[in-house]
Amino acid sequence: MPIAKSRAATVLGLAALAAASAVVVREAARRAERRHPPMGDFVEVDGVRLHYVAEGDGPPLVLLHGNGSMIQDFASSALVREAALRWRVIVFDRPGYGYSTRPRGRRFTPKAQADLFVKAFAALGLHRPIVLGHSYGALVAAAIGVRHPEAIKALVLASGYYFPSVRPEAPVFGLAAVPVLGDVLRHTVSPVLTRLIWPGLMRVIFGPKPEPESFRRGFPKSLALRPGPLRASAAEALDMIPAAAGLSRDYGHIAVPTVVIAGADDRMVDTAYQSGALHRAIPGSRLVVLPGFGHMVHHGASSAVAAAVLEAERLAAA
Repeated sequence: MPIAKSRAATVLGLAALAAASAVVVREAARRAERRHPPMGDFVEVDGVRLHYVAEGDGPPLVLLHGNGSMIQDFASSALVREAALRWRVIVFDRPGYGYSTRPRGRRFTPKAQADLFVKAFAALGLHRPIVLGHSYGALVAAAIGVRHPEAIKALVLASGYYFPSVRPEAPVFGLAAVPVLGDVLRHTVSPVLTRLIWPGLMRVIFGPKPEPESFRRGFPKSLALRPGPLRASAAEALDMIPAAAGLSRDYGHIAVPTVVIAGADDRMVDTAYQSGALHRAIPGSRLVVLPGFGHMVHHGASSAVAAAVLEAERLAAA
């Protein structure tokens, strides 16, 4: 009997701790949203409310961010400001990130997101934009090139993961997307654990360069640590390998002008294996490899990324 009572007390204690953590996480999310309200406008497509910002005039250029990110990733770099001198730059929060919704019960694979964004382009009157995708956003952009070449002018694919490879961290990061267990984790320990590993994660994604002060100030970490974005990030971590495997068979069919750009010293993905192989797979594509830069090429090498967009536009005109 004493053992049974001890176990019951332990269970009750853990339940109370989880309940208290959920209250703290919920209040932290509300506080983050009060401090960082939506930056731009919304468009609803297929039951998904997409948040976006637009800056500049000229031909449309769409930016799609990577896993765990949001509009402020691009906005805190110099890329948006530089590109807006020539193009109308539209930056989206992908489904589940920032202030875009991600309805439950649906899989937002790169192909599904490609279909969604092409409908968003039409709803916003964006006629054949150039699409630039970074990291997981590059996989979404590539899916647009495969499935909807008539809807875009050109592609710029930055620091992407395009072919299946061993990713031992994927199951760990994907736990927060598992039904029931993931709900508990996202509302209790996941935000705390992610905050603890954040400095190390920044060293990996920005290395060998340091995390820039502009990103540290301009990227609202508290918004990224809400349960909703954590669910989106975890789901994409689980889906990354099968998504790349399914899409990689079709890269040879991409017929729009494409520029592939990546840092030579990327610590997140193998540039030679990923970007190099993609360049060889897409007929007529261009490959730009930036020595001394890692995964976040739009921070620190924004002029080179803008030049890649200009090259894609030139190829489309030719």
